[in-house]
Amino acid sequence: MKKGIHPEYLETKVRCACGNEFVTGSTVKEIHIDICSQCHPFYTGKQKFVDSAGRIEKFNKKYNIEKKK
Repeated sequence: MKKGIHPEYLETKVRCACGNEFVTGSTVKEIHIDICSQCHPFYTGKQKFVDSAGRIEKFNKKYNIEKKK
C-alpha cells in the first residue's frame, strides 16, 4: 500500500433519530441517521411507516386514496 494516500480511519459516533447511539469506525467523526436496528421494523417486528419527504402522501394523492378514519 502506498503511504499518504489513504484517509484517516477514526472511531465514529453514530446517532439515530430515535436516540440510539453506538460507536463504529469510519473516515468521519459523527454520522446522523434516520433509522437504525433499534427502531427498524424488520428488526423490531413492529409495523412502522417511515415517511421520507412525504412519499406516502404523494402516493395517496396520485392514486386518489383517502385516509381511513
